[in-house]
Amino acid sequence: MHAPDNASSSAGQTLGRTDSRPALRFLTCGSVDDGKSTLIGRLLYEQNLILDDDFASLKSESRKFGAVGSDIDFALLLDGLEAEREQGITIDVAYCYFATPTRAFVVADTPGHEQYTRNMATGASNCELAVLLVDARKGLRTQTRRHAIIASLLGIRHIVLAVNKIDLVDYSQVVFEAITAEFAGFASELGFKEFIAIPISARYGDNVSSVSGNTSWYNGPHLLRYLETVEVENDSRQYPFRLAVQWVNRPDLDFRGYAGTVCSGRVRVGDELVVLPAGHVSQVKSIISSAGAVAEAEAGDAITIVLEDEIDIARGDMLVAPRDLPPVADQLSAHVVWMSPMPLLPGHSYLMKINKKTLLATVTEVKHRIDLDGAGEVNANILELNEIGACDFSIARPVPFDAYVDNPSTGAFILIDHTTNETVAAGMVDLALGRTTNIHRRPITISKVERSRLMNHKAAVMWFTGLSGAGKSTIANLVEADLHARGIHTIMLDGDHVRYGLNKDLSFTPADRVENMRRVGEVAKLMTEAGLVVLCAFISPFRAERQMVRELIAEGEFIEIFVDTPIEVCAARDPKGLYRRAYPGEIKDFTGVDQRYEAPERPELHLLAAQDNARTLADRVVEQLVRRNIF
Repeated sequence: MHAPDNASSSAGQTLGRTDSRPALRFLTCGSVDDGKSTLIGRLLYEQNLILDDDFASLKSESRKFGAVGSDIDFALLLDGLEAEREQGITIDVAYCYFATPTRAFVVADTPGHEQYTRNMATGASNCELAVLLVDARKGLRTQTRRHAIIASLLGIRHIVLAVNKIDLVDYSQVVFEAITAEFAGFASELGFKEFIAIPISARYGDNVSSVSGNTSWYNGPHLLRYLETVEVENDSRQYPFRLAVQWVNRPDLDFRGYAGTVCSGRVRVGDELVVLPAGHVSQVKSIISSAGAVAEAEAGDAITIVLEDEIDIARGDMLVAPRDLPPVADQLSAHVVWMSPMPLLPGHSYLMKINKKTLLATVTEVKHRIDLDGAGEVNANILELNEIGACDFSIARPVPFDAYVDNPSTGAFILIDHTTNETVAAGMVDLALGRTTNIHRRPITISKVERSRLMNHKAAVMWFTGLSGAGKSTIANLVEADLHARGIHTIMLDGDHVRYGLNKDLSFTPADRVENMRRVGEVAKLMTEAGLVVLCAFISPFRAERQMVRELIAEGEFIEIFVDTPIEVCAARDPKGLYRRAYPGEIKDFTGVDQRYEAPERPELHLLAAQDNARTLADRVVEQLVRRNIF
């Protein structure tokens, strides 16, 4: 270890004695060039935690990339990317572990540039405390306020305002107190439990890990002392038990376990658990960890739970304590940090990844955005890049979750653009909306298996997708006639038919199209519960919508059938005269003309409808059902 001139011989020799210490997870944040990386580099240097080889490299890099003249540029210690060193900014989140004789620390050094706000939010998501740096010469800036608000939304309740570069304002008490007062007024509505301001010079080490004589007017602790002694209450073991199922473990017919990491709380063998959203109740038969069978597990443990009863549980279902049920809803209100150059717009749909489940979610309303200069709420219809606001969402199906303030581990989500797979937002649930909030499904008396046994065949959903005029309904009708002749109980759902009845209140806006598919999927699911073979013929142009329906249906029961017909053939057939109206623009957003069709990537059955006749293709569908032992 390289020791600074004033380091004691034992300084920093603590890395091997950290197992029993409560680690503090904190981040450094603030506007660009306010000294975040320099602060952490200085802290490591003063604690003698820089290896000699790394220190020699740091000195060399300082001569090449440094921004502090002949001095060592400690920011380069964490700015490891070449682009970061050349530009003098932090781009990615740099994680660092260090320890003192009294505490261990995990620190996330996050970027200050507005372009990399998403990285700051990522770094803050697992932290308990934020060190928010401010350049004493420039005071609070927009990005300073943005980072403070994001920290608050992510549940951080302890914040240190590190007024950095105090040496460049002649260690002025007046400047320090003015910045402190301004931030205190700004942060008064952000819900921080504890706030402390410290004047520092990250470059020269004033009040970093020792009290500086240059700020004799300051009576508080130096930064390291505060970090060593602050008490944070973020013990996820104290929250109600939650486990979102990541994987159903079935190595053979005699074992069925539900694997995942305990989100919060504790669970013991013999505990009663509720499976949400279905509402089934069972007891814990055994708990298996990497070390073998255990009697109990707690937050953070990766385990497999075996229940006393055979229950249909899928990825994304949640096992919870019966006395502390979370809301189960298909509508929610949340704050989001918008991270895409394309604005968030009402009516647009995204993939929402929440509690191991990925579902289609539509923005039903943008309620407001946060004014970063005043921390107030401003009416808004859209959210632009790096803006923070509150929105309402309609989700494809009810899911269990908690409000973020009640349980951060089950109240966070991300939004994904289903066309680019880009993460476009980080979200924190505020509350559930709609009548489903406290509705939990009750177990049914007669199971699907019993109904299927009575009918002498299994339930299934055959989902025919393709362009208008591809031949979906024609093939599906032939298949249904064949199945009926074999004594198979079927029902046909066709796009036009449901628009006449069930969905006659829906238009063809993006939001209503999503709702159209959601309702059809729910109806198909109910019909499989009755043991039926359900034939669905819908254009369903987007993969996300088809995936949404697939996830509603039990594993192995959803059969996606891609009726692949070139658009030229479909337009030549034009059985409803739609293409003749769509090409001149009489019909807007017509699939294949001015709206894209996302072909299935891995359908269970791919029918080349331009090469074979409908009868041949229908026979292939029936053969598929036989191979799958549906009958």
